[in-house]
Amino acid sequence: MNQTVKFFIVFIFTIVVDQIIKYLFTHGAGVEGKCISLVLAYNKGVAFSMFAFLGEYLKYIQVALIFAVVGYLISKKDILKEYAVPAGLILAGGISNIADRFFREGVVDYVYWHCGFDFAIFNYADVMIDLGVLLILIKSFKK
Repeated sequence: MNQTVKFFIVFIFTIVVDQIIKYLFTHGAGVEGKCISLVLAYNKGVAFSMFAFLGEYLKYIQVALIFAVVGYLISKKDILKEYAVPAGLILAGGISNIADRFFREGVVDYVYWHCGFDFAIFNYADVMIDLGVLLILIKSFKK
C-alpha cells in the first residue's frame, strides 16, 4: 500500500475515533473505577495543564506549529514516506485536540488514573500521539 494512503487512513481514522469518543463523554458517558475513571474534564493547557495561562492564544500557537510541521513534512517527502503511520497518528491527535479548543471549552480529556497517585487525565488523541512518537523511536533505534 502506498505510504501516502497509509498516512491518510491512519490520520482520518484517528480523528474520527477520537471525536466520537469525545462526543460520548460530552454527552454524559462516564464510569468511576477504583484505579481508572472515565470522566469528563476540559484541559485548557497542554500536558499536565501547562501553558493554560496563554488562554485563547494557545490554540493559535498550536495551529501555527501544526502548519510548520506539515510544511516540513511536505518539503521532506522522504521523511513522510518513511514515517507515514507515526506522522498520521501524531498530526491527527494534535489536530483533533486543537479542534476541541475551537469547538468546545477546551481539550476533552476523560481517562483519569488515580490508583496510588493522581496522574494526568488524558484522551485517545494523547495516546495516539504517544504511540506515534514511540513508533518513530523504535524505527530510529532499529537503524
